[in-house]
Amino acid sequence: MDFWGDEQFSFFESILFSALGQTVQVIEMQFVSGGNINMSAQVFSSEGVFFVKWNQLEQSQPELPDIFATEARGLDLLRQTDALQIPQVIGHGHQADKSYLVLEYIDPGTPAKDYWETLGQSLAVLHSHTQPMFGLNFSNYIGSLPQNNTLTANGYDFFFEHRLLPQAGLALYKGLLSKSTYDALLRLRTRLPDLLPNERPALLHGDLWSGNVLINENGQPALIDPSVYYGFREAELAFTKLFAGFDNRFYDAYHETFPIQDDFGERVAIYNLYPLLVHVNLFGSGYVSGIERVLKQF
Repeated sequence: MDFWGDEQFSFFESILFSALGQTVQVIEMQFVSGGNINMSAQVFSSEGVFFVKWNQLEQSQPELPDIFATEARGLDLLRQTDALQIPQVIGHGHQADKSYLVLEYIDPGTPAKDYWETLGQSLAVLHSHTQPMFGLNFSNYIGSLPQNNTLTANGYDFFFEHRLLPQAGLALYKGLLSKSTYDALLRLRTRLPDLLPNERPALLHGDLWSGNVLINENGQPALIDPSVYYGFREAELAFTKLFAGFDNRFYDAYHETFPIQDDFGERVAIYNLYPLLVHVNLFGSGYVSGIERVLKQF
């Protein structure tokens, strides 16, 4: 069918009716971004402007029936902290063989003078939210990969058994990671207590890179596309350094609000084994060399 044809308008009107409980007329749609898993659009309607994501998986590919349900729960959890702007969940569900998520649309703007300081301070406030156990009371996804959030008392056990080990095992199974590299990662387990500080669980966005930070109409930060869990807060800060894009003012403001232990820079590579393994499983072996360098170092 024509992507912007009548059938597509009907799909949006149907899901907005389900989300709002009233008839909605779709006036216009603007494609926002695409990918192998989901499509998204800015939808202009008689009841306002919404951001809609929907599942475009082919029937031959595995279904991810709860990917938007878990994203909605993660967004709601982050919103409850009032740490910074998180889009409101309007609705989610299944319609016409598609999964969908309807969110508040955040009008874009240009960064305010204190944008980076605000982001750093706000993330520190988010990380101040804690609970007794690492993990979460539901599992979710990072990208299209399942993320196991089994509640775990020990942070080192959680990081190794529910972050590094599943991704490394998947990469080994897919032939993307060698057995020798996998074995080297196994040996890292006993060293983690000596390499990483033992802090209380912190509420994390979980996938914090520059593409998941928006600048709202007031020039302030808003976060989208979370993979939430309670984990080591330094893992989140390390993630922001993986692809650059965060100003030094962000880190200065964070450290001033919620100081971290010295020599954080030496630990960044260990934490980033997780996102690197995720990228191997999502995008291929081009990221393996980075993993091998870290394992040789430690």
